[in-house]
Amino acid sequence: MKILAIDDQQLVLLPLKKRLTELGYEVRIETDAARGMELVSNFNPDLVIVDINMPVISGLDIVKHIRAIETKHIPVMVLSGNTQDVTISKGFELGVDEYMKKPLSLNEICTRVKKLIGSPAQANEVQATDVMIQQRCVGVVIPCYNEEERLKSKAFLDFVEKHSGYHLCFVNDGSKDNTLNVLYELQKGRTDYITVYNCEKNGGKAEAVRRGMLHMAKKQDLDYIGFLDADLSTDLADFDDLVTTIENSEFKIVSGSRISRMGANITKESARKLISLSINFIIRKILSMDFKDTQCGAKIFHKDIIPVAFNEAFVTQWIFDVEIFKRVTKKYGLKQAKAMLCEQPLKRWIHADGSKLSMKDSIKIIMQLGEIAWVYRNKKTINNDMVEPVASLVKTY
Repeated sequence: MKILAIDDQQLVLLPLKKRLTELGYEVRIETDAARGMELVSNFNPDLVIVDINMPVISGLDIVKHIRAIETKHIPVMVLSGNTQDVTISKGFELGVDEYMKKPLSLNEICTRVKKLIGSPAQANEVQATDVMIQQRCVGVVIPCYNEEERLKSKAFLDFVEKHSGYHLCFVNDGSKDNTLNVLYELQKGRTDYITVYNCEKNGGKAEAVRRGMLHMAKKQDLDYIGFLDADLSTDLADFDDLVTTIENSEFKIVSGSRISRMGANITKESARKLISLSINFIIRKILSMDFKDTQCGAKIFHKDIIPVAFNEAFVTQWIFDVEIFKRVTKKYGLKQAKAMLCEQPLKRWIHADGSKLSMKDSIKIIMQLGEIAWVYRNKKTINNDMVEPVASLVKTY
């Protein structure tokens, strides 16, 4: 039995194809609506699964096309994040057989497929899954420098297996150890949702994140892009909570915050905590914002804010987060910037052993804060001409 699934977001289609194939169906997926309509005739599917909101040609246009050319009734199942009553009603008027709203479980989708067209002749028994098909797709940049021993590969793999719609981009920042090979091994067989971006020269975390963010912004199917520390001091489940917040709000940036409170597991070295409080006081004065924690290594951005935040090279290496918020303020004004930003407390944050930021570095941070205050006060833009071209330093796989 043949199933054709059409959606402009490949990250939505991949887990769907995998599951339906495991059940014994022959599955074709297509991200281009025009080619999808051609496949209706060439592939002769027993079921078409289609999204509604696609560029140029909508899912409803595809339904019209199917009903116009079919010689026998082809069941059509809509799988969409469009929950407007008028759209749903129009779909059924055009002849949709089933309308399912994202997010929903992969188990439910498969059950409804069986109800519409039955099970394959050679049906396979598979265990139930807890994978959810989401309505948004997210890119995550993970900067890596000498992370051979600390990179929690299994945790990342388990996460992307259970959370559809995620694409991980590991940026190797000129590591001296075996990090790059570890990343290639992690990517093997998973190129659809894991990218390795190799910077041949070490440029520091700020530049690694910047390049990774700009690279991921080129992917058309991503709605949001963020970054996360490789040591997972911020839990992946907490990062997913940040995504949920930005998805269901008008915020353009949602930043994790390591605030100690009841019900949360937040651990810091006492000396680091004291220094962090001092640094945070200075940051709040520079930004004119009541930020509790700008330096948390977990942030998610609406895609249209990426050029504002990352197009230009950063002045500093470690506290580029402050520069991001400063750039947003300069672009939109303080009042609007405050409305665009959200600081969300984390449920868990653990200071990881082997962290590369020492007490001595904290003094350098204070000096860099002074540099930020000076540069962003006296320059409208940052001269990017002196930055070595990215293409000469980077290989992407």
